Amino acid sequence: MARDKGLEALLSEDLQDERGLSEKAMFGGWAWLAHGNLLCGARHDGLLVRLGKDNDAWALQTPGIVPMISGTRRMQGWMRVAPEAYGDDALRRKLLAAALVFVRSLPAK
Repeated sequence: MARDKGLEALLSEDLQDERGLSEKAMFGGWAWLAHGNLLCGARHDGLLVRLGKDNDAWALQTPGIVPMISGTRRMQGWMRVAPEAYGDDALRRKLLAAALVFVRSLPAK
């Protein structure tokens, strides 16, 4: 699958000052992890962001943000964000901030 270098650059810039993050190729795209826990990812088909179960209602009310579906299963707390949504700098940063709060609440791997 093709990676989205533009989205990767946006996320790298947004996350550049965050401590404890690592990056690696994953799921046909590029992923960011906080202390070993998946935080977000950039793929050719959009941004994947982890808000956590029951932390996503506000995001789902935003056009261009839908639950992530894997096969036929909805992945609780995971959002797929379309370009028209992640292209909004303030919204993308709000999503990343919410993801950081959730993922940093998890035990390190």
